[in-house]
Amino acid sequence: MPGAGVGVQAPEASPGRYVRRHDEVPPDDEGCDDVLGVHVRGPGDDPFDIPAKRAPVERLRRWRQAALVLNASRRFRYTLDLKKEEEKEHIRRKIRAHAQVIRAALLFKEAGEKQNGDGELQEILPRGFGIGEELLTSMTRDHNYSTLQEYGGVKGLLNLLKTNSEKGIHGDEADLASRANAFGANRYPRKKGRSFWVFLWEACQDLTLVILIVAAAISLALGIATEGIKEGWYDGASIAFAVFLVIFVTAVSDYKQSLQFQHLNEEKQNIQVEVIRGGRRIQVSIFDLVVGDVVALKIGDQVPADGVLISGHSLAIDESSMTGESKNVFKDQKSPFLMGGCKVADGYGTMLVTAVGLNTEWGLLMASISEDNNEETPLQVRLNGVATFIGIVGLVVAALVLVVLFARYFTGHTTDPDGTVQFVKGHRSVKSIIFGSIKILTVAVTIVVVAVPEGLPLAVTLTLAYSMRKMMADKALVRRLSACETMGSATTICSDKTGTLTLNQMTVVRSIVGGIELQPRATIEKLSPTVTSFVLEGIAQNTSGSVFEPEDGSTVEITGSPTEKAILSWGVELHMKFAVERSKSAIIHVSPFNSEKKRGGVAVIGRDSDVHVHWKGAAEIVLALCTNWLDVDGSTHEMTPDKANHLQHFFRFNYVAPCLTLVFQANQFKKYIEDMAEQSLRCIAFAYRNLDPKDIPSEEQRINWQLPDNDLTLIGIVGMKDPCRPGVRDAVELCTNSGVKVRMVTGDNLQTARAIALECGILTDPQASTPVIIEGRVFRAYSDAEREGAADKISVMGRSSPNDKLLLVKALKKNGHVVAVTGDGTNDAPALHEADIGLSMGIQGTEVAKESSDIIILDDNFASVVKVVRWGRSVYANIQKFIQFQLTVNVAALIINVVAAISSGNVPLNAVQLLWVNLIMDTLGALALATEPPTDQLMKRTPVGRREPLVTNIMWRNLFVQAVYQVAVLLMLNFGGRNLLHLTQDTFEHSNKVKNSFIFNTFVLCQVFNEFNSRKPEELNIFEGVSRNHLFLGVVSVTVVLQVIIIEFLGKFTSTVRLSWELWLVSVGIAFVSWPLAFVGKFIPVPQTPLKNLILKCLPKRKKQGRYTRRFSFENTCCICNYHPF
Repeated sequence: MPGAGVGVQAPEASPGRYVRRHDEVPPDDEGCDDVLGVHVRGPGDDPFDIPAKRAPVERLRRWRQAALVLNASRRFRYTLDLKKEEEKEHIRRKIRAHAQVIRAALLFKEAGEKQNGDGELQEILPRGFGIGEELLTSMTRDHNYSTLQEYGGVKGLLNLLKTNSEKGIHGDEADLASRANAFGANRYPRKKGRSFWVFLWEACQDLTLVILIVAAAISLALGIATEGIKEGWYDGASIAFAVFLVIFVTAVSDYKQSLQFQHLNEEKQNIQVEVIRGGRRIQVSIFDLVVGDVVALKIGDQVPADGVLISGHSLAIDESSMTGESKNVFKDQKSPFLMGGCKVADGYGTMLVTAVGLNTEWGLLMASISEDNNEETPLQVRLNGVATFIGIVGLVVAALVLVVLFARYFTGHTTDPDGTVQFVKGHRSVKSIIFGSIKILTVAVTIVVVAVPEGLPLAVTLTLAYSMRKMMADKALVRRLSACETMGSATTICSDKTGTLTLNQMTVVRSIVGGIELQPRATIEKLSPTVTSFVLEGIAQNTSGSVFEPEDGSTVEITGSPTEKAILSWGVELHMKFAVERSKSAIIHVSPFNSEKKRGGVAVIGRDSDVHVHWKGAAEIVLALCTNWLDVDGSTHEMTPDKANHLQHFFRFNYVAPCLTLVFQANQFKKYIEDMAEQSLRCIAFAYRNLDPKDIPSEEQRINWQLPDNDLTLIGIVGMKDPCRPGVRDAVELCTNSGVKVRMVTGDNLQTARAIALECGILTDPQASTPVIIEGRVFRAYSDAEREGAADKISVMGRSSPNDKLLLVKALKKNGHVVAVTGDGTNDAPALHEADIGLSMGIQGTEVAKESSDIIILDDNFASVVKVVRWGRSVYANIQKFIQFQLTVNVAALIINVVAAISSGNVPLNAVQLLWVNLIMDTLGALALATEPPTDQLMKRTPVGRREPLVTNIMWRNLFVQAVYQVAVLLMLNFGGRNLLHLTQDTFEHSNKVKNSFIFNTFVLCQVFNEFNSRKPEELNIFEGVSRNHLFLGVVSVTVVLQVIIIEFLGKFTSTVRLSWELWLVSVGIAFVSWPLAFVGKFIPVPQTPLKNLILKCLPKRKKQGRYTRRFSFENTCCICNYHPF
C-alpha cells in the first residue's frame, strides 16, 4: 500500500499526520495488529483490503470470492466487471487490427488499379463541397498520402471543404448544419443505460427473497385449501406483498443512482476544444465539432477527431490509445494524418478536421464499448467484509432459531395464541404440519434477510452518487469514485500556485527594456527602432497565443494561456499589430515551452534573410544564458560582473548618458528580478541571438534540431501580477486547523513563491529558510533518505519541475501521508498518477492531466479543493452513521427473536414485520443517513485514517446503549406485556395480538427516533441542521405514515391489531426515551485505543520463531472492530 512504512513521531511542521497507521506492521509487533491468532501478515493477505488506486485484478477477484453474497447481480453491480474489461480490450485490438487490414487492402487495391489502369466510380458530392464524405473518410482512415496530394495537399483540401487555414469556417448555424448533414456529427451512438425493469429483475434475484416468495406461494395454496379463499390468502399474500415492496423500493433506489452516474459520465466526456471560426479562437464542445473546422492543438490536448495537419511546430502525438504503440509519432507535412482520441505529447499546431463521429476509429471504439463508473472503492470492499461477518453471525442465529422452533414444534411445546398445542402426534393433518413448518422456515429465512446487510456495501455507492452530484455544484467533477472517500483521509495537499491559489489573471505591471524601466510600463518613446523591433518580434513570434483584431475596430480579442495573454496584452499596449509583426518574418523552428526547461524558443527568418532565435522564460534562467544585453539605443554590451555600481542611481531615474561606456552588470538585473519577486510578481525575461543561415539544418534534419540557447542577448524583463484568490487565506487556515497541511509547489522563483505563500497563509514566518522553503533543484539533489527527512518540513517549493513534484509526493507517501496533488500541465501527469488523490484543473488543465487525475476542479479554485476534502470526510462519516443505525437494528431484532424463540417457541416479530423493518433499516435508512450534507464540524477533526476502524469506540458505546435499552424493554414487554399493558381482562388470543402489535410498533418507532441519534454520533445536539436535510425528514415522515397505516389498516396482512391512542402514546414515549438516553450516554468516556486492541491485549500470546502468534487461527481479522474481517 502507498505510504506504508514504520511510523515516526510527527514533526510540528506537519500537523495531522498519523503517528502510526493501521496498515503498518512494526518490527517487533508488540501491539495487537494480528488478531485472534492470526500470524502477523501484511495487509495484502486480507481479501477485503484493496489499494485505492490501480488494484491488481487478482486482489479484486479475491474479495469477491471471500464475500458472503445473497444477490450477486445487485451486490457487484457497482464494481468493476472484470470480464467486461477483458472484452473491451479485445474490442480495442479488433478495431486496431481491422483498421490496419483495411489500410493494407486499400494499398494493394490502389497498386493494382494503377497497374491495370482501372478508374474509380465518381462519388456524388455533397452540395457546396468539392469532396464527399466517403472519399474523405477513407483517405483519412487509410492515411493515404497520395490521395491527399491528388487533391492538392492540405491547401487543396481546405478549398474543397470551403474553409481557411487562418480564419477557419464561417461558423454560423447554416454553415454548421450543412457540414453536419454532409459529413456527419462528431457523436457516436451510446449504449443505452439499463432500464428500470432490469433493476427490478436484479432485485428479485436475492436468494432469501426467492425462498420467501416460494414460501409465500406454498402458504397461499395451503391457506386457501385449509381456510378457504376468503380467509386463507392473507398469510401468503402478505408475505408476497412485503417481498415485492422490498424489491420495488430497492429497484427504484438503484435506478436513480444509475441515472446519476450516467449524467456524470456524459459530463466527463464533454471535452472543450479550441477552434478557429470566423477568424476568432473560441471554445466549443467536442460534440459540436464539424468537418472543415480548424482546431488549435497544444501540448496535453486530445485530438478531437480525425484530420490532417495544417501547420505545426515540434508536434509529437502519443498514438498509444489507438495503435497500442507507446512511441510518440512526430507529425509534419509528410506525415500529416492525425487520429482522434490520441494525445499531443509535445509542440503545437493547427489541424483540419476531415472525419468525425463513426467515420473515425475513435468513434467506432467508443460506440463499441460502454464507459461506466463501475469500480470498487476501498470503503465499499471493507463494507463487504462487514456484511460478510454480520451475515455469518445472522446465518448461525437463523439456523439456531430454525432448529429450536422445529424442536419445540415437533415436541409439542409450541402453542397457538389461544393456548392450543400446535402439534400433537397423530392428531394433526399433513397440511397442518406443512403449514406450521412453512411458518417456521419463513421466520428463519426472514431473520437471514434482516441479519445479512446486503445493502450495506451499496450504501457507499448511494452516498458516493449523492456526493458526486453535489460536488458538481461545488465545482468538482469526480472521475474515480474511490477519490471521494480517499480525500477524507488526505493529510497534505501539494498545490500549484498559478490559477489555484491565485486568480490566473495576469497583467504586466513592471517592464524593463534596454536597461531602463519603462514608466508607464508600455511607453516605447525612449526605445530605439531596433529595440522596439526586437521586442515586438519576440512577443509576436515566440507565443502559442493569438490576437484577433476585428475589422470594425471593436475590442481586440486575445487567446492563450494567462501568461501568454498578459504578454500579448502588453505587446498590444506597445502598439503591436499582431498580424503585421507575424508577416514580417517566418518561423523556421520552435522549441515549445515546457516546465522542465522553464523557457521556450523560436527561430525566425526575416525578409532580409536575417535569422533570429528568440527565447522567453523564467527570468533568472534566461538571464544566466545571456552574455550580452541590449541597450536602449540598440547597441549591445557585454554582461560583466559588478563593475558599475555607480550606474544604479542613473538607471533609477531612467537617465541615459551617451558619453558613458555602459558596462551593465548582471547583478543589477538580478536585483530587478528580486525586487519584482518580493512584490509577488512573476518575472519573465526576453532574449535573442543572431544565427548564420548556414547553421540552419535542412528540413528533414530540423525535427531533432535543438535551438541554440547560448550567447544570448538580453532584451528585457517583465513582472506580471497575479492576485491571490479571495478567500484562499481562509481556506488554507481551515485546512491547517483540520490537520491537513497545505504545501505550495510552483515553478516561480523562491522570492515570488515566498511572497505569495505569506499572502495565502501557507507561510507564517517571513524569515523561513531551507527546508521550509526550498528550491526544486536542491530537493532534487538530496538522497532518498534526505528527501524523506526534509519532505515533512517543506511548506513551499519554488522553481520546481514536475519531476520535483513527483519526488515530493513519493517522499511524503513513504512518510505515511495521504497526499492530494493539484496539477494542470501534461508533465504533471506522473505526480497526479502517483498521488493518492490527483486533482487536475478544469480551466487551465490539459486533457492529459485530466485523464491522469481522479477529480477535476472545474473552477481551478483552491477553495473548491477544500470543499472536496469536506465531502470526502462526509462520505466516511455518513457510512459510519448508517452502520451504527443498521447494527443497532440488527442486534436488537436478532436478540429479541432468538430469546423469544428459544424460551417460548414464538417470535414477536413475524416475517412480514421483519421485512418492513429490513426496508426501514436497509434502503430507507441508507437514503436518510447516507445523504447527509457535510457540516463545519467535519473540518474540526483530524483526517480519517484509511485503516481506522469502521466502528469506533464512540459508535460501540452509542450502539450498546440503544441496543441494550431496546432489547430490555421489548423482552420485558414480550414476557410480561399482558400485565404491564393491562391486557389481562381480554382473551389470551386477543391480548397476545395486542402485545405483539405493540412490540412491533414500539420497535419500529425506536428505530425512527434512533435515526435522529445516528445523525450525530459524537455531538450532543442531534437536531442541528435537520431542517435543511429535506430527504431525511421525508424518509422519516414516510416511515411514520406507513407505520400508522400498517397498524391501523393492514392488520390482516401484518398479523397486527389496531392500537388504542393510549398504547400509541406509550409506544411513542418508550421510543422517545432513546433521545435523552443517547444524550446521557455521550458523557460516558471511551478509551482512545480501538476496542479490538483492548480485547486482544487480554488474549494470551506465545512466541514462535522470534515472532508472536495467537493460539487461535482465523482466516481474517474482525472488520467491525478494525479493518480486517473474519
